[in-house]
Amino acid sequence: MTFASDRNLHDMGLSATARRMLALRDVVLAEWEKRLRSTVREAAGLPHPILINTFPSLYDNIAEAISPGYPRENAAASNTVASEHGGERARLTDYSHQAVIAEYQLLRWTLLDVLRQHGVSLNSQEFHDINASIDACMRESVNAFALAQSALRERFIITVAHDLRNPLQVISSAAELLLHARDPGRIGTLAERIFNNSQRMDRMIQDLLDAAVFQSGERRRLHLSCFDIMETVREVCDQLVEVYGPRFEIVGEPVEGWWDRDALKRVVENLVGNALKYGKPQAPIRIMTASQHERMLLTVHNDGEPIPAEQLETVFQVFRRAEAAKEGEERGWGIGLPYVRSVAESHGGSVQIDSAAGRGTTLSINIPVDARPFQDAPTLGR
Repeated sequence: MTFASDRNLHDMGLSATARRMLALRDVVLAEWEKRLRSTVREAAGLPHPILINTFPSLYDNIAEAISPGYPRENAAASNTVASEHGGERARLTDYSHQAVIAEYQLLRWTLLDVLRQHGVSLNSQEFHDINASIDACMRESVNAFALAQSALRERFIITVAHDLRNPLQVISSAAELLLHARDPGRIGTLAERIFNNSQRMDRMIQDLLDAAVFQSGERRRLHLSCFDIMETVREVCDQLVEVYGPRFEIVGEPVEGWWDRDALKRVVENLVGNALKYGKPQAPIRIMTASQHERMLLTVHNDGEPIPAEQLETVFQVFRRAEAAKEGEERGWGIGLPYVRSVAESHGGSVQIDSAAGRGTTLSINIPVDARPFQDAPTLGR
């Protein structure tokens, strides 16, 4: 199993050099971490799970990118791993953009040094592809780092007013009819309509409050406890099987850690719900849990039309769904995935997306196994 952002279960389709790279992943990352701590001041005191960040996935993306015929142009193409790395550096460290650049430069030379030390020879194309991938990831990370630092906020008041107006109009119309109703059955129907739409508005307002917390950078209050994320995944899927049938494939390993159980349950519901909405009808939904470098990785994969590369970051912005979703029949504000991001960030981690033709769409959260030391870390808007 690789840690690449498409969650390729095997190394099938990868070149011999790429497979050697994967075998040396831990050696390269350990040496990179050693060099980083000794040369980049901001990295010296960071805990390991924060320092390693999304680099295992980024590293494996590079291995895929150097494999002829594998559907990945470079390590940063059609995924958000590098941009999430930049976002985490802005939120969880005192990095400067120079420090972000320095760690990619160190990765380049560490990777080349370790490959040479272990007798792995690169041809000119592989050398070019490794450098192109690292350069692309560096650009994505620095851009995301700059955006996170500037704490840009969405202008969504018009969208909020429009969407809240719909149930309010239903309530107003039903109340007006209720004033003149005499038939008990009719009164009951109108009262039920008022109740259902008031409940709908209440859910919308709760979503708004969640979004406001996320956008303002205010800390989400976490109620941490120790539990197995696999049990939470099974609980959510067992409930959905009754409606959608046995479409859910749960793979991976149990991972026990300190997190907010209610928040992560809602994260799983959002990720699986997103896969059901935008994946191919009746196609399997694969949910995977794994642990690596004291971090927990939870991914949800579906087959369906890919999200265009230029819209990948949009899906994580409040009230800014991808154009394909806007043009379809699915309703909603697009708050679900921003909520997922806010929960991941509040746990000291991040959320990633990988979407392209031939690979489907994979959404992941990547958080420390023990979130207790990081629950006071700043989020994007802070």
